[in-house]
Amino acid sequence: MKRMLAFISAILLFLGVDLAIAPRTASQTASKSEVVHVGILQMMTHPALDQIHHGVVAGLKEEGLTTGKNLKIDFLNAQGDQSNLKTMSQQLANKDSLLVGISTPAAQALANSAPKTTPIILAGISTPAASGLVKSEAHPGGNITGTSGLNPVSKQFALLHAIMPRAKKIGIIYTSSDHGGQTNAQAFAQVVKRAGLIPKMYTIANTNDLQQVASQMVSQVDAIYAPQDNGVASAMKTLVNVANNANIPIFPCAETMMPDGGLASYVISQKEMGRIAGVMAAKVLRGKNPATYPVATVKSGYYMINEKEMRKLHIKIPAAIVRAARQNGKVIE
Repeated sequence: MKRMLAFISAILLFLGVDLAIAPRTASQTASKSEVVHVGILQMMTHPALDQIHHGVVAGLKEEGLTTGKNLKIDFLNAQGDQSNLKTMSQQLANKDSLLVGISTPAAQALANSAPKTTPIILAGISTPAASGLVKSEAHPGGNITGTSGLNPVSKQFALLHAIMPRAKKIGIIYTSSDHGGQTNAQAFAQVVKRAGLIPKMYTIANTNDLQQVASQMVSQVDAIYAPQDNGVASAMKTLVNVANNANIPIFPCAETMMPDGGLASYVISQKEMGRIAGVMAAKVLRGKNPATYPVATVKSGYYMINEKEMRKLHIKIPAAIVRAARQNGKVIE
């Protein structure tokens, strides 16, 4: 009997030790009495990415997770440095229950650093499946899901064509290392081709190239499309200065690029993409499985026009578009 009791005690002790060292799942860390640790990695400081970040925090709060109360956010910004992404992703992966990647490079760095048991939420990634982050948007199949913000290129081209019906050559500029920017640029080029116009592609390695490449581009095109590209977005003012001097209008894809001198766009909300990602993060923390949680794609948008650029370039925007922007979109006066 003593031998049997000793055996049972040993088994219980073993189980107790095993439970103590077993890793906690995301749903276990989301109990009401415990502070949840969420790591957010952002590629760089930029208004579009910052809006996504604010949206993520808002979505978490909407689901009852509030910083300073039951939520601790570890936020790191790589400031555009690829080496920082690797180091920072490892830091976050080592201490947080759930990770959020803002921009494709940030999400890829987290995916490479984190254990497959740690859920990762994508926030505003253009092409999650093509970027190798999920098996498919409908069936992610692993520890990663989130939101996608594929640009409505057909509507954006229709807007450009309505404002510039005589434009034949459309310049499209993107960063060669930005997968999302390249995908968006190529998708827009296909729409331009189908309309019987000529897409002219220009690439930059980094923002230092933009002045020179833009100076060449404006002498060869009738209008410019600026895709969802972190490099182009961060140097938008440089692009605008060169284009304005040549009297060439720019049609950006993102709302946050418009105040710097974009003429018009049909945009989707970056903050809304972030908010939905935050809501999804909260639900994953409470036990929803990322593998079967479809990527959410934000498609609906609104017109945005810049009347300052209209006057500067002496371009008239059709009254119906102006009216739509005033009623359901945004106008920069």
